[in-house]
Amino acid sequence: MEKLSSRPDAPKDVATPVAPVNLLRRMLARTDRRDVLLVALFTALTVALLYWPTGFENRLPSDAVQVKARILDVDNAHVHQYGIVREGEQRVTAVPLSGPFAGQRITADNILLGKLELDKIFAPGETALLVLSLRDGKIVSAVAKDHWRLGLQGLLLGVFALFLALYAGWTGVKAVLSFLFAALLLWKVLVPLFLQGYDPLIVTLCVLAVLMAAIIFLVGGVGRRSLAAYLGALAGIAVTCLLALATAPGFALPGAVKPYAETLLYTGYAHLNLGRMFLATICLGASGAIMDVAMDVAASQSEVVAHNPGIGPGRLCLSGFRVGRIVVGTMATTLLLAYCGGSLALLMVFMAQGVPLINVATMPHVAAEIANTLVGSFGLVTAAPLTAIAGALLLRR
Repeated sequence: MEKLSSRPDAPKDVATPVAPVNLLRRMLARTDRRDVLLVALFTALTVALLYWPTGFENRLPSDAVQVKARILDVDNAHVHQYGIVREGEQRVTAVPLSGPFAGQRITADNILLGKLELDKIFAPGETALLVLSLRDGKIVSAVAKDHWRLGLQGLLLGVFALFLALYAGWTGVKAVLSFLFAALLLWKVLVPLFLQGYDPLIVTLCVLAVLMAAIIFLVGGVGRRSLAAYLGALAGIAVTCLLALATAPGFALPGAVKPYAETLLYTGYAHLNLGRMFLATICLGASGAIMDVAMDVAASQSEVVAHNPGIGPGRLCLSGFRVGRIVVGTMATTLLLAYCGGSLALLMVFMAQGVPLINVATMPHVAAEIANTLVGSFGLVTAAPLTAIAGALLLRR
């Protein structure tokens, strides 16, 4: 007698969709335990940084409240147009969308300074950030600070995190965590220590050592491949810092060459060393590309060892050198494009006025970008071979 399961008309097993929780469990089951512990550690550190006080929270008046509001009406009677520049005062009528004053009509001021990069004009239907000054719990004045952009920014961040997680899986989740940790570390640690007068170069090197460890070991996993990339990235940052110190007297750049640097001095921080801060920005700006180069070289060497376990250290080092040459060739141009993109309007002004190229290259703002590009590129060039050497010593079996 045939078994029921062998009959043609017997019901077959139907594949049921796997719940997201089960997918997460399977993904964690295939993950190294050290990796899970590292993710848990940096998740805790990220949450701690989120609530970490910087010491500058009390600089705002205690009776000031910031709310999101929708613009109902505008009054441009006191706005004066001079060519493309506006000056005067725009009065806006807005309604807060949340908080204790939600639904209440408020008249706010929008002061125009005659600067296109700072001024903003509101229109009915837009959302704005209002700063309300209170006295005895009542509104005494209101200022329309700027357009409300947090909604779009949060949406883009969420979509970016979602696509990264869908594409890269567990590695994408770790990349999102490293992104959040890096942003909070810079805002909660680096910036406050700069304002407190600590040496910018030392602070930057210490923060980058922690930051690169978080990014490389989170994304690359705990292992010798990530260790090789981390050592190479540290060496590249060290070369960048030393070269920035060595070339600083020759460039003779003022510390206030960066935007808002002079404004910082006028807000009660005249004791800050803007020259050292500029050198610190060179190291900070090049660190991302240096990490990319180091991780590319270390990952390629790891793949070579996986497919050829008997490879010797010399051949493995040469393989890293070959990959490093290609990666460095494109990364150096990446730095050039990044810095030129930030100064494109300035270059257009010089071109429109017919300023000779030799004059452009010696101007402080342009010379600062040239220093950023060239010094950062030196860090890239040295990070690649040093990572290859570290990988040859650590990755061979």
